[in-house]
Amino acid sequence: MTEEEVLDILQKVGAFRSGHFVLTSGVHSDSYVLKDAMYAYTAETSQVCREMAERFKDANVEAVIGPAIGAAVLAQWVAHHLSDMTGREVYAVYADKDGKGGFIIKRGYDKVIAGKNTLVVEDLTTTGGSIRKVVEASRAAGAKVVGAVAICNRGNVTREDVGNPPEFVSLVNLSMEQWPPKECELCEKNIPVNTDVGHGREFLTKNG
Repeated sequence: MTEEEVLDILQKVGAFRSGHFVLTSGVHSDSYVLKDAMYAYTAETSQVCREMAERFKDANVEAVIGPAIGAAVLAQWVAHHLSDMTGREVYAVYADKDGKGGFIIKRGYDKVIAGKNTLVVEDLTTTGGSIRKVVEASRAAGAKVVGAVAICNRGNVTREDVGNPPEFVSLVNLSMEQWPPKECELCEKNIPVNTDVGHGREFLTKNG
């Protein structure tokens, strides 16, 4: 599956949108990735996850892990497809948020991945921080991290940013236009801020 084909799926389910958005950081952008929109569509989610699995079908993956919440769904589907491709069971687990900005592997999942070749999955990465924390937590649990894969890389995130797994790939690489609020070209053109997704409503409330 090509990058364009994956992007078409994201657009089809409403996960990729164009317009005028305010991101979590406060900067304005002409594009927005509503990653959770995809999870309502099981066929499309399965299709994207099969492509993620395809990239690592020869890596002898024994377990797949993702950061909660959304990537827990990805881990299930990717493990399912890897099991189908390899003819052996591949386990799926997830890492919980620890309440301190990191991730912890509990529920007995640490024992599931201990000593196993483990693939880390994520839907959207902007800085690589979440993937890196799950990579580190997996290694601390005794897993051998063989790679990491994200659906969408929108921050030019590198392998080093995600904790130096042997391989890091993304299905879609996005370079989105972004501006500080006072320099936003979309605001200058009086293009309305989207208040349905992102933080546009908070921005308008604060700035009148």
